[in-house]
Amino acid sequence: MILETERLILRPWSDADAADLFEFAKDPDVGPIAGWNPHESVDESLEIIRTVLGKPETYAVVPKTEMRAVGSVGLMIGKESTFDIPKTEAEIGYWIGKPYWGRGLIPEAVRELLHHGFVELKLQRIWCGYFDGNEKSKRVQEKCGFKYHHTNENIFWELTGDVRTEHVTFIDNPAI
Repeated sequence: MILETERLILRPWSDADAADLFEFAKDPDVGPIAGWNPHESVDESLEIIRTVLGKPETYAVVPKTEMRAVGSVGLMIGKESTFDIPKTEAEIGYWIGKPYWGRGLIPEAVRELLHHGFVELKLQRIWCGYFDGNEKSKRVQEKCGFKYHHTNENIFWELTGDVRTEHVTFIDNPAI
């Protein structure tokens, strides 16, 4: 499925995106704050496309002015989520390459995926989280209407091997 906004195309990831993914995912300012380690090679980025980003409802964020993947946004429905939620709910995750920070592209992508999740997938609630110190992610969630739910302190985050504090937010389907 391909989704479109005023400035973006949200489309499935493909093997051909590996070099672009590596360009942005190798930056130590991008992955760790979002909960994953910087990529070390194009081959690693290709493997991430095939095992993580290639999952259903995960989209490459492609600015129409550039036509290349510069970030990602995705819904993890039910058991796919890091949260214990039913199949009528999802968790949304996102990131974007540092050269694209501050342009409002991720809020635009998140709003489109919220619409898709609530209207087409008929989800009842969508969850999101951000780690202490990730003010950019917190602002995205605030701009998109997420409400604070709770904080998980001192959780071990397997992908990075460290202990973190995670703030959890949610938004309900406005049609319910």
